[in-house]
Amino acid sequence: MEVLRPQLIKIGGRVYRKNPIQEQTYQHEEEDDDYYQGLMECAEEPCETYEVVQTLQGFRCTVKAPSLLYKHIVGKRGDTRKKLEVETKTSISIPKPGQEGEIVITGQHRSGVISARTRIDVLLLTFRRKQPFTHFLAFFLNEAEVQERFLKFQEEVLEKCSMDHGVDSSIFQNPKKLHLTIGMLVLLSEQEIQQTCEMLQQCKEEFIELQELVDRVLERFQASGLIVKEWNSVKLHATVMNTLFRKDPNAEGRYNLYTADGKYIFKERESFDGRNILKLFENFSFGTLKLNSIHISQRFTVDSFGNYASCGQIDFS
Repeated sequence: MEVLRPQLIKIGGRVYRKNPIQEQTYQHEEEDDDYYQGLMECAEEPCETYEVVQTLQGFRCTVKAPSLLYKHIVGKRGDTRKKLEVETKTSISIPKPGQEGEIVITGQHRSGVISARTRIDVLLLTFRRKQPFTHFLAFFLNEAEVQERFLKFQEEVLEKCSMDHGVDSSIFQNPKKLHLTIGMLVLLSEQEIQQTCEMLQQCKEEFIELQELVDRVLERFQASGLIVKEWNSVKLHATVMNTLFRKDPNAEGRYNLYTADGKYIFKERESFDGRNILKLFENFSFGTLKLNSIHISQRFTVDSFGNYASCGQIDFS
């Protein structure tokens, strides 16, 4: 990441920068005070869009977050929470590990409560981005005609290009799992899965044309924080060959750059030479089908039809 082009985080209508130098020094979750300090430098200006309730004791604000992320607000030995409370002059109540609920911020001053809320949101968003993808939004392409054409494609590629470097049957997608990917998701609780289903239903009611549909669905989920913004427009694609399939037949797209504990992932894998495939099969037809629904598919799962298990969907007809 370039110093002049730091990563930006959008929270409550405001944009905050992340300190790229501090993030590079981060090694282990909850253990690096400099990392916490780097994040807090991005949240110096509090956001005034939060709902803060005045009480007899002062002011109160709540934060909804999956329990998996609580530990990042608590920190090792509670250090992160203590720093937040001291610096913002607030008290922060966090549910016990494994218990779903709300993080409650209370304080004598409204500005302090808002500041604590802003900092917590920065922490939550930062560590959410380090979680492995759990689900993805997709159109299923598992109709008989498309599967048959895909198998024909595989047969012809292996017949004509098997001498090319790295080209073998192990890198082809399972025909039962063919799909068009809209975006990758990190859903960390049943509440977030339900939120995703509700957002999909809203998208169905508001959007019509296909490219507009997928672009605006992606935009809606990016705004919610459930999908990390990487592109301004969806390039609909179906993965038919991927070297990830060599070792993991259930692989879906790319892996995250970071593990849950903040360590960078580097997965070296054998490449393949696809030049002849692109030349010989650039106009290959995989058939036609009507896209009737968008699914919320769970990674590394299989349903009774051999496709990815779906935990929610919207139908267009």
